Amino acid sequence: MAEVGRTGISYPGALLPQGFWAAVEVWLERPQVANKRLCGARLEARWSAALPCAEARGPGTSAGSEQKERGPGPGQGSPGGGPGPRSLSGPEQGTACCELEEAQGQCQQEEAQREAASVPLRDSGHPGHAEGREGDFPAADLDSLWEDFSQSLARGNSELLAFLTSSGAGSQPEAQRELDVVLRTVIPKTSPHCPLTTPRREIVVQDVLNGTITFLPLEEDDEGNLKVKMSNVYQIQLSHSKEEWFISVLIFCPERWHSDGIVYPKPTWLGEELLAKLAKWSVENKKSDFKSTLSLISIMKYSKAYQELKEKYKEMVKVWPEVTDPEKFVYEDVAIAAYLLILWEEERAERRLTARQSFVDLGCGNGLLVHILSSEGVRPGSITFSGNLSRVSSSQAQGSLTSFSADTAWIWSQPAIRHPGRGIDVRRRKIWDMYGPQTQLEEDAITPNDKTLFPDVDWLIGNHSDELTPWIPVIAARSSYNCRFFVLPCCFFDFIGRYSRRQSKKTQYREYLDFIKEVGFTCGFHVDEDCLRIPSTKRVCLVGKSRTYPSSREASVDEKRTQYIKSRRGCPVSPPGWELSPSPRWVAAGSAGHCDGQQALDARVGCVTRAWAAEHGAGPQAEGPWLPGFHPREKAERVRNCAALPRDFIDQVVLQVANLLLGGKQLNTRSSRNGSLKTWNGGESLSLAEVANELDTETLRRLKRECGGLQTLLRNSHQVFQVVNGRVHIRDWREETLWKTKQPEAKQRLLSEACKTRLCWFFMHHPDGCALSTDCCPFAHGPAELRPPRTTPRKKIS
Repeated sequence: MAEVGRTGISYPGALLPQGFWAAVEVWLERPQVANKRLCGARLEARWSAALPCAEARGPGTSAGSEQKERGPGPGQGSPGGGPGPRSLSGPEQGTACCELEEAQGQCQQEEAQREAASVPLRDSGHPGHAEGREGDFPAADLDSLWEDFSQSLARGNSELLAFLTSSGAGSQPEAQRELDVVLRTVIPKTSPHCPLTTPRREIVVQDVLNGTITFLPLEEDDEGNLKVKMSNVYQIQLSHSKEEWFISVLIFCPERWHSDGIVYPKPTWLGEELLAKLAKWSVENKKSDFKSTLSLISIMKYSKAYQELKEKYKEMVKVWPEVTDPEKFVYEDVAIAAYLLILWEEERAERRLTARQSFVDLGCGNGLLVHILSSEGVRPGSITFSGNLSRVSSSQAQGSLTSFSADTAWIWSQPAIRHPGRGIDVRRRKIWDMYGPQTQLEEDAITPNDKTLFPDVDWLIGNHSDELTPWIPVIAARSSYNCRFFVLPCCFFDFIGRYSRRQSKKTQYREYLDFIKEVGFTCGFHVDEDCLRIPSTKRVCLVGKSRTYPSSREASVDEKRTQYIKSRRGCPVSPPGWELSPSPRWVAAGSAGHCDGQQALDARVGCVTRAWAAEHGAGPQAEGPWLPGFHPREKAERVRNCAALPRDFIDQVVLQVANLLLGGKQLNTRSSRNGSLKTWNGGESLSLAEVANELDTETLRRLKRECGGLQTLLRNSHQVFQVVNGRVHIRDWREETLWKTKQPEAKQRLLSEACKTRLCWFFMHHPDGCALSTDCCPFAHGPAELRPPRTTPRKKIS
């Protein structure tokens, strides 16, 4: 046994051991957060067990039988049935807590220890409980595996038994140890540069009351049976000594440790990188408002699909014709496409479907997601026919004929089975012309009404769909009972206009996600939330795969949708008229009461009474928008960042503000890079309000029409100004050049290539000239020094 790392935690002990176990859960369930070479982990089973006692246990006694004699242990289901919280009662708890109190000298740590014991088991179930993913072991095999391992420890593996029973944050007699045993599968990233692609299983043994977690890797023998691999056993331990907490990483047999660089890194990585992460997470004491990434699909399937799509579409980065960042948009859409393909594949298996799901992407933007989904499919192979070509049916003729003759055998290759779909956006993009004819993209504006329904479509997609985001669950619900939706919210829009915050205790992002979930629930969907792995800060998606009501109650549920949409505008809950009437298709069908179990929602938005329906009738209404006031975005996007203002107007405002700041006559004496001292007027600092008071009314009115106004214009003029905390300063480039000299050599080279492409404002307008010499200034001191900006030619698709 060797300790490869140890770190002390100087934060208050009140955060521990709860914070430690929260950090352990991150490493257990989401190892890719610390090890970027991993795609993730899948927890296959979790159950309670006990370590054997070599002196007390006979050869015929197993861990399972001892567990039965002792009664329900940590993580076991409660006597009333179903999984329950960890129950810590009996003499074992009293002994452990007394010893812990004596070691720590603080009574409050006893309560913290008991609370920490329940943290890792908040989702645990009965022994052998599995998640039902592919490759899971039957519960009997898992129990047998642990029983065989326990018996091997009792028979003669005393060293490993001692390693498992090493004391951490507390002490407990060996015979009283209660353990959590977790079987997990660690999934490495699939990469052409990485030869290791096979997932690895391991047993994780958590001794919560003693602050240790041990990782036991598994390997298959010649007969295909799993057994513990002794070479790569390691342990994470929480200990307490002299009013200080420590986290350690120990390796059972360091001389036999085999590092594959992915699932099992080098011991130095465990002792440095992982240990530092665990120490940081232990004291953050933060609870995430979001689920773990890829919680709704198979991580293993996603990893493989993502890598294949990434290799196939990475060339798009080189030919990207849009002004947006190709690195972000290409790989983001590749990741979303991989997620949807796996989600739909698992849905077909669950529903026993053979046909591929159809889709419509509302607000498709650059259309790359539509292109990928429409292009990907499985080519089943080749079908061989014999005989004359005239015998081929019309459905077969849709394939590709590879070779044939009139009277001899020929081979027909069945075409790829793809997801039929299309994308709709209000503006056409340049990149649309690069896609093939199989990618259907339409330039059109979507206004939520009965003319914009998709009854024959399986899925509606809203990928950063902005003002359409809250409407997508409504459109999906009213298109057909079998229509589902996937939305990835980004900008915060309500049914009409911007979304207004209502809860200060939540972040705006969390509150908006809850709003979209509420919309989906009101529309009658079971709404699932998941977190994607995309290069974006807004990466939580919402999925509506099934309904909360039978199809026979569609009319009554649609009335509730109407009432809810009306309530978002602050209108009275009784129906005022035609403009917010339910969808005509459902009103015409009639409704005889519509209480469907959503009492809380009924109390919020109210119900349309039968008396009102009888008085006003229930016939079809005139077609129109579901909510007046909704306006899709303009076809031509207006640039509102002051960049569209005339150049002479911008120069006039910059010169006026600069003269205002330089009037303060605050002289700065600094040495330049060549060592010479120079006195230079750096001007004074003024607030934005003070600057605005000095400008004329017409200038301010013209700036106000632009997004950001005066502040945006000054920030865009970054060569001249600095705007920090609402105050405007003249920029001193002597400070900027000192910062740039500290940059890496590669970045310095890129900065130097961008120099001398613009005139120096200070050389042209500042009364003291430029604070830098000609060779040090990144801007040209006069037209003679100007050089053309560097341009990178783009490749074209052949």
